Amino acid sequence: MFNETLFSPLRLGAIELPNRIIMAPLTRMRAGDASVPTALNAEYYAQRSSAGLIISEGTAISPQAQGYPNAPGIYTAAQIAGWRTVTDGVHACGGRIVMQIAHNGRNSHSSLMPDRSSPVAPSAIPPTIPALTRDFRQVQAEIPRSLETSEIAAIVSTFRQSALNAIEAGFDGVELQGANSHLIEQFLENGTNQRTDAYGGSQENRARFLLEIVDEVTAAIEADRLGVRLSPFGQYGGIHDSNPLELFTFVIKELSKRRIAYLHLIEARGSEIGLTDELHENARNNAALFRPAFEGPLFSAAAYTPESAAEAIEKKHADGIAFGRLFIANPDLVERIKEDRPLNPADRSTFYGGGAHGYTDYAPRGVAA
Repeated sequence: MFNETLFSPLRLGAIELPNRIIMAPLTRMRAGDASVPTALNAEYYAQRSSAGLIISEGTAISPQAQGYPNAPGIYTAAQIAGWRTVTDGVHACGGRIVMQIAHNGRNSHSSLMPDRSSPVAPSAIPPTIPALTRDFRQVQAEIPRSLETSEIAAIVSTFRQSALNAIEAGFDGVELQGANSHLIEQFLENGTNQRTDAYGGSQENRARFLLEIVDEVTAAIEADRLGVRLSPFGQYGGIHDSNPLELFTFVIKELSKRRIAYLHLIEARGSEIGLTDELHENARNNAALFRPAFEGPLFSAAAYTPESAAEAIEKKHADGIAFGRLFIANPDLVERIKEDRPLNPADRSTFYGGGAHGYTDYAPRGVAA
């Protein structure tokens, strides 16, 4: 069953995938000084090159966009060069990789800002989750500064430049992080966006920031190398909207018109698993719900097993399934699924920060740990 379903090829715009087992974007906080990827990062991604597609960890588009200590960026020449070692390693192993570009918005901390300024957001509403300081201390979130209307165009342009930087670094495409309560989603949802200018109020206005970024990025690198990640009905960090079904139906239809390479949806049943192991099993099935609104390839993510992944594809709810924790613990996940072999459990204590332990030292099949 898995060979027929998970191992059939899939075309995403300009990118041809040999299978439908996707490596989800995973924040690991292991970049080097000045947010530059290192040889350790290159080894980690190369180990997982048999994925149909690797989506990189969320990568900051600017110093202001940084949200976590030791998280990578894509706004300096050194960062571009560091990422080139990653993409070269993945491609040498026959893999495909896109970069997720992101702005953390209010989910950051002043210690991560170059001038120790406040994090920014569409409105001065803090998240409900703690922030991490530059030295990995967990502290109460700060009240963000509401962006001036005049500042927004520059952030849109920074997304465009970051996409160009990602292509220069050898990535096969980019994914916009519009999920998990990052800045794009903060603009989308009226629980975090109480603006009264052209970027607030109606769903059309709240979607303006995302759609301007999509249009700028596609003008720079073409729509067939762009994916967008969204988390309808998610509640991470206190994100919420008064009518998420109407909002995300509108947004997804607009993305479909733009013929982007793929849409990546996080299931709400896994919206909080970054903080806990709770799954919201009674949540709506986003992939099935929004499938009719999007004409291109669709990925679904959140707590899938190989069996449930194959089922989602067979039901045509999704075209590919993104795995997170399973790829953390199983660099050879594709081979293990194909051969129906046991899977390593993930060590949660090693998810964020640190070195090789829990990052590159998971043993592949047939190799003693």
